[in-house]
Amino acid sequence: MRPALAAWLALSLLAGTGAEDMCGGPPAAPAHSISAPQLSPEERLSPHMPESLHCDACYAIAFQIEEQLRKAEGKVGRKALSESDYVEVLERSCSQGWESYGVQELDGEKRLAGPGLPRQEPMSVMVMGGPWPGRLSKMCHSYVGEQGEAQIYDAHRRGPAALRELLCHGEKGACAGSKAGGPAPPKALQNEL
Repeated sequence: MRPALAAWLALSLLAGTGAEDMCGGPPAAPAHSISAPQLSPEERLSPHMPESLHCDACYAIAFQIEEQLRKAEGKVGRKALSESDYVEVLERSCSQGWESYGVQELDGEKRLAGPGLPRQEPMSVMVMGGPWPGRLSKMCHSYVGEQGEAQIYDAHRRGPAALRELLCHGEKGACAGSKAGGPAPPKALQNEL
C-alpha cells in the first residue's frame, strides 16, 4: 500500500495537484480586474500636456524643484546658494528624466500621479513613460523661463507653499480657482453652437 501511496503523491506533485485539491483547499481569491486609463488621441500623441492635467503637472514640477534645491542647500550647510548654483540646480531639475510620473484614472477622471502628488490609488494602473516625461520637462523649462531663476529661488527660500503659489496659482496659474490649494479637477467642456 505504501508504494501505491508514494506513487500517487509523486504523480500528484508532478501534475500540480495535491491533497488540497482533493480535500477542498482554500477558496481561490476573487479576481479583480483593473484596466489602464483610456487615453484620447491628444493625451497619447500631443507634445503638450493636456489642459486637464496642467495643475497636477505644476504641483509635480514645484515638488521636484523644491527637492532639488533643498538637497543642494543641504550640501552647503543650508545656507543660500549662489546664483550660478541655483541656476544650475533649476536646469538639472527641469532636465531630469521624470520617469516616475504617469497617468492614473481615479474616480473616473485622469490624474497625473507620482512623487509629490496627492490621491495616488494603489489599486490602479498607471500609464508611465511615453510622452509624460517630455511634457513635464517642457513645462518645467517654461515655468523657469516665465518666472526667472531668481524669483523661483526666492520663493523656494520662503517655503514650499510660496513656490507652489508662485508657479501654480495666481491669475494665470495652472491651478487658478482650485479648491483648498490642491490640484484642480479637470474643466468641464462646454457645448458650442
